[in-house]
Amino acid sequence: MRNMETDVTGDRVTLQSVAEEAGVSLSTISKVLNGRTDVAAATRARVEQLLADRGYVRRGGPRSEARPGLIEIVFHELDRIWSMELIDGVERVAKEHGLSVVLTVSGSRHTPDDEWIEGVMRRRPVGVVLVFSEIAPEHREQLRSRAIPFVIVDPAGDPSPDVPSVGSANWSGGLAATRHLIELGHRRIAAITGPEDMMCSLARVDGYRSAMNSAGASIDPEWIRFGDFHVSGGRKHARELLARPADERPTAIFAGSDMQALGVLEAAREAGIRVPEELSIVGYDDIPLAQWLTPRLTTVHQPLRRMGEEAARLAIRLSEEDPAEPSRPTARMDLATSLVVRDSTAAPAAS
Repeated sequence: MRNMETDVTGDRVTLQSVAEEAGVSLSTISKVLNGRTDVAAATRARVEQLLADRGYVRRGGPRSEARPGLIEIVFHELDRIWSMELIDGVERVAKEHGLSVVLTVSGSRHTPDDEWIEGVMRRRPVGVVLVFSEIAPEHREQLRSRAIPFVIVDPAGDPSPDVPSVGSANWSGGLAATRHLIELGHRRIAAITGPEDMMCSLARVDGYRSAMNSAGASIDPEWIRFGDFHVSGGRKHARELLARPADERPTAIFAGSDMQALGVLEAAREAGIRVPEELSIVGYDDIPLAQWLTPRLTTVHQPLRRMGEEAARLAIRLSEEDPAEPSRPTARMDLATSLVVRDSTAAPAAS
């Protein structure tokens, strides 16, 4: 019996016709559909493209096939404390739905690598949560051709409009952090953020600039530093900023992550500069460690755990939709950030 499918125009097509057009056998088509690795890369790419062009969707979607009860979360690294907050959020929702969580580390901060896509084709999870700024178009088509829904958790970028994603209000967070320092009386405020090619870094700095411009405060170009969201990056840039003469160095630093803020704290201690008496510091993320530092860190709360929860819920909801029904608009959710004032900020010392 031939397996009949429906393309996006409603015309009836068969996998046999796709096989004939690709110049391969039905067994090869089956291997591609099931994520088998014993297919040449060029052949796989040709078949994937044809399936995508024909609007291929498995009839009945994921509910018609026995799938392992898995939801997969994919990072490019796990050396940031905030990763655990996202994992906790995904795991909480997975348990509510009787699912297990698979954790994968793959690729660069921009997108997972090709080896991952082959693995996820074999695992066939209910859904995938990707902690990346983007996913390659060919990977999107491969996942969609297998009816594997995916959602990007977006603390670090700005995904394409057709990619379901959950993010947070980075610009508002940078604005709130800087306004807090301005309201305390600071005018010499520096910003140390993440990589310059990440949208969240730019958005947080744009919020900083907006607050400074609105207050009529001048911005020394040397006070805006792009780092890597890690302790070492915060420490390096803070050392350079704090090495200036006392009347020229910043009286406050807005760090683009709590880990960077920890590096700023270390640099201040090395230089014998007291926090907050001589230097105010604001972080970003509100990881659990922030409230145990000395002094306790003022920071922007990014709802990481809830971002993980909402991404998992969205992936599961997408897995339950009938592909035969008209598709809904692509979901994009931006969660609010909020300032948490603790002990690392105070009015600047009198000149």
